[in-house]
Amino acid sequence: MIELLFLLLPIAAAYGWYMGRRSAKKDQDDISNKLSRDYVTGVNFLLSNQTDKAVDLFLDMLQKQEIENEIESHSQFEAELTLGNLFRSRGEVDRALRIHQALDLSPNYTFEQKLLAKQQLARDFMVVGFFDRAENLYILLVDEPEFAENALQQLLVIYQKTKEWKKSSQYC
Repeated sequence: MIELLFLLLPIAAAYGWYMGRRSAKKDQDDISNKLSRDYVTGVNFLLSNQTDKAVDLFLDMLQKQEIENEIESHSQFEAELTLGNLFRSRGEVDRALRIHQALDLSPNYTFEQKLLAKQQLARDFMVVGFFDRAENLYILLVDEPEFAENALQQLLVIYQKTKEWKKSSQYC
């Protein structure tokens, strides 16, 4: 009889392991579904011109993500990028600059994500009127195929505003 109990012990351990993994996966799915619902709600707020509510919702989402540390970096990047863009559109360029600079300097993101952060950072600098800083970022982006066309267009705008015609002919 004791031998039979020893034979059942590995089965009980395997069953406990299986149930634990299943429970953890369900918790992760619940968190992902909640974040997806919040993201859609935030987009709806944006579409209905309720940017204050959208910003508050995105801030709450980011704080939850930082606390739980269970969100993938791609989703976090998109949320932070969107939040920075919202701040810029509301005229809070200083907050947008901080967010986009943090994204650019973070070691957690891919090269392509950092390029996108640089592009948004350059837009922030354009809004503030720091054309020299925006120019430096757009010059970096000219070498990247996905960003080259937009970077060249923005460089042309910068050179027209600053009346730097020689530089304009060099890049554009």
